[in-house]
Amino acid sequence: MTALHANLTTPPPRLPVRDKAAARQRAWGGVSPMLGRLATERATGALVRERGSLYLADGQVVHAESPAVPGLDVLLTARGTLDADGWRDAVGAAGERNRVGRFLVESGRIGAGALEVCHLGALYDAAYFALAPSGTPGHFRYGDTHWLGPVRPVPVAALEHETLRRRALLHRIWPDPAPDSAPLLRSGSPGAPTISARQSAVLDLVDGVRTAADIALALARPTFHTLVDVRRLAAAGVIVPAAVPALPPPPPSTSSAPPAPPGTLPPSFTDPNITLLKRLRDALEAL
Repeated sequence: MTALHANLTTPPPRLPVRDKAAARQRAWGGVSPMLGRLATERATGALVRERGSLYLADGQVVHAESPAVPGLDVLLTARGTLDADGWRDAVGAAGERNRVGRFLVESGRIGAGALEVCHLGALYDAAYFALAPSGTPGHFRYGDTHWLGPVRPVPVAALEHETLRRRALLHRIWPDPAPDSAPLLRSGSPGAPTISARQSAVLDLVDGVRTAADIALALARPTFHTLVDVRRLAAAGVIVPAAVPALPPPPPSTSSAPPAPPGTLPPSFTDPNITLLKRLRDALEAL
């Protein structure tokens, strides 16, 4: 009876509690589901996407590249942190061994802290564009490494969080993304507001031809920082994206002949491969 009473009064075991944060992460999938899977499997290699590449080592991002941003060499040499000869010497001496970053520090050309700060800025800048939404699927090259070598690895979760924060910041400043990629024009509107020195430097290069990425490269600044200035100038009505001219419609056909079936070549068309084969045949026959 005592044992039965004890069993009745013993509280039942606690039910397992689901980790809500982990559940949200699984449901969301991150900025790039493929990148999340690579982090989980602690992969090493290069994730190649439409607008850039991310280099991973043991599931963490060690470097990022994008044609939309100035490279680390531009950022280091433009600020006087490192001279161009020192950069070239490091690449030549340690590039094949993927130890350029370590060589720069060990040879005394740059301090470890300065290299980490510049590298992190360049990494986040390139990753923002590499992780941009794209209709082209990415692919991963297992085992690929970058010649710079590891400097300060960044967890994938931290990189995705920063990418989303940057997207939200630009949207709050000015929700229209057109100025991010189009050539920029001065609006010419009267009564322009007072702008900062940084914005003035950007505005000085707006000529109807340069894009934000072109201006960032000319100023040797991170492209995302330039986008912040561009969107603020757009929100103030100082600049506008240049309209892309539409292609003229094709002239109407004046022929009364019925249209040719699909796949039919015009009479004047000559397949260059057929022409080459005929030349090869004639040359062989002449031997």
